[in-house]
Amino acid sequence: MEKIKRIIVQDVSKKFKLGFRRRKKMFARFHSSLSEKKQKKAVISLNNISFSADAGELIGIIGGNGSGKSTLLRIIAGIYAPNSGKVITRGKIISLINLGSGMEDRLSMKDNIYLCCALFGLARKTITSRLSSIAEFAELGEFMETKLYQFSSGMSQRLAFSIAMHCNPEILLLDEVFEVGDESFKKKSEEKLKELLKKGATILLVTHDLEAVKDRSDRAIWINEGRIEKIGEPKKVVASYMKSTKDNSKASIHE
Repeated sequence: MEKIKRIIVQDVSKKFKLGFRRRKKMFARFHSSLSEKKQKKAVISLNNISFSADAGELIGIIGGNGSGKSTLLRIIAGIYAPNSGKVITRGKIISLINLGSGMEDRLSMKDNIYLCCALFGLARKTITSRLSSIAEFAELGEFMETKLYQFSSGMSQRLAFSIAMHCNPEILLLDEVFEVGDESFKKKSEEKLKELLKKGATILLVTHDLEAVKDRSDRAIWINEGRIEKIGEPKKVVASYMKSTKDNSKASIHE
């Protein structure tokens, strides 16, 4: 039986226009700054990206800072629109690109669970039935009526992760989530992700943790300056990325 293609990315490109001001020559500085126009520079974040992801597959996405990894997740999530190309998704998408975003500091943990789960499409009756489980998984059962502004960042992040796991995503977009919690919580989170994969979810994981990519991914994608440099077996992709990083470091030392 053919696997469901949960994500199809076809020839996707994305550029951003950044504002800047040109330096003025001495004689031009006498003119009013009010008449000065802001110049715009186009920065290409993604350039002709194509790949697909199957149900039950975890894909690790690696690359240097500014390579376009998080931009890719935001486009798949529908936060950004591509300038060209298209993305096809099949299933409920939950993105944890910024853990804790979308929650309200002045609301209690209980109210935040209702709010976030409702945004993820759960009915109130369903949320009520999962309330205790969400709090227990996040290891925050005694803080149900506590306002979120009183939480540490780690507590808020654990709560956000627990909410997402209990909303049954079919496409899960993760950005550095394995930095959340202690070793015990990380292990518990890994087991939850394995459960989702067995149920047919697709997970895209953006991370700098190369060992996590080698150990947990079915495939890996290396993005370099907005392009897919390599895609395939995780150990081979990571090895190519590490070699490139070392070569670039040597080159910069000799320059």
